[in-house]
Amino acid sequence: MLSEHHWDLLLRQARSFNGWLPRPVEPALLRELYELAKMGPTSMNCSPARFIFVTSAAARERLLPLLAAGNVEKTRTAPVTVIVGAARNFQQRMPQLFPQRPTARSIFDGNDALRESTAFRNSSLQGAYLMLAARGLGLDCGPMSGFDAAAVEAEFLAGEDVAVNFLCNLGHGDPGSLFERLPRLAFDEACRVL
Repeated sequence: MLSEHHWDLLLRQARSFNGWLPRPVEPALLRELYELAKMGPTSMNCSPARFIFVTSAAARERLLPLLAAGNVEKTRTAPVTVIVGAARNFQQRMPQLFPQRPTARSIFDGNDALRESTAFRNSSLQGAYLMLAARGLGLDCGPMSGFDAAAVEAEFLAGEDVAVNFLCNLGHGDPGSLFERLPRLAFDEACRVL
């Protein structure tokens, strides 16, 4: 069982940062981050998420014009922005990832709606695992919508069969960028037990 400190780190005290301290994130830490995040479960181990770590100034400059105005400055100062994508034809890897059922791929071949919903759902899970792993490694996160998905795909994923799901800034958050913690729904507002 995790300690109270760990629950605070992962969820209770974790915040979405809007500003970043000028501290780099080493490439080795990004590899460690992925090695942890990839272990989170997905349906039939389909693992559709694809991660592009935008770290260089040149790559960041390509990304900034594709963002909603409110996301530009926080991304400009972030050491890393992760483009969390979903492989549209993830099922091609299923013989490798789900070998106990060699025909699993056929469930998705020719069924665009099932393939798209499965890729979106599971890449969202994998993006959340990435954020939890980042927090566990001492990084802060700033997940974002508010970008031109088609433009991000054209700029960073041209020729790849990957759809953008969401973006997430990573680094060491600037506490001065935080605002008052926003409310959450109570159990009875968000949950039912049947």
